[in-house]
Amino acid sequence: PTFWEIVRSKSTQEYSGLPYVCTLFNCMLWILYGMPFVKPHSMLIITINAAGCAIELVYTALYLSYATRAKMVKVLKMLGAVAVAFGLITLTTVKLADTHDERITVVGSVCVAVAIAMYISPLTVMKLVIQTRSVQYMPFLLSLFVFLNSLVWTFYAVVTRDIFIAIPNGLGCLSGIAQLSLYAIYRNSS
Repeated sequence: PTFWEIVRSKSTQEYSGLPYVCTLFNCMLWILYGMPFVKPHSMLIITINAAGCAIELVYTALYLSYATRAKMVKVLKMLGAVAVAFGLITLTTVKLADTHDERITVVGSVCVAVAIAMYISPLTVMKLVIQTRSVQYMPFLLSLFVFLNSLVWTFYAVVTRDIFIAIPNGLGCLSGIAQLSLYAIYRNSS
């Protein structure tokens, strides 16, 4: 719905590009985490996050298509930083971490930090919701799926005993609950 609104109005309005760039970076890192040279037997992690990368690339391209010049430059700078950071993390992991356990720790730690950033990136929108008393720029479905995705991955992390997946997704559940709560409070406000 957010992107239908952006395409329909031919403007990104007050929507931020940050959540899409953060989510893209998050998916890229989880693909690295699931690679056989880091964490063998993690095809589920790779598959789901590859789909996430594809979706976020489409969203980011649409966002850039309708962004003002200032917003476009800001998002392109963020994407450049993501590309450099991803390259450095990959090189560091391959060159400096010798064992699977070391690679899991290095990449997993970075994944936790970025996933937490992804899940807290809606805080800027949540602030806007509280200030304007309107959920116009905080789409319900996005908030709902943040919560559901985090919940599923938290259960997966518990079953597989993967702390690197448990920590950010547990926080993602809390972020989703906070967003849904704000939506419930301000959904009928004008």
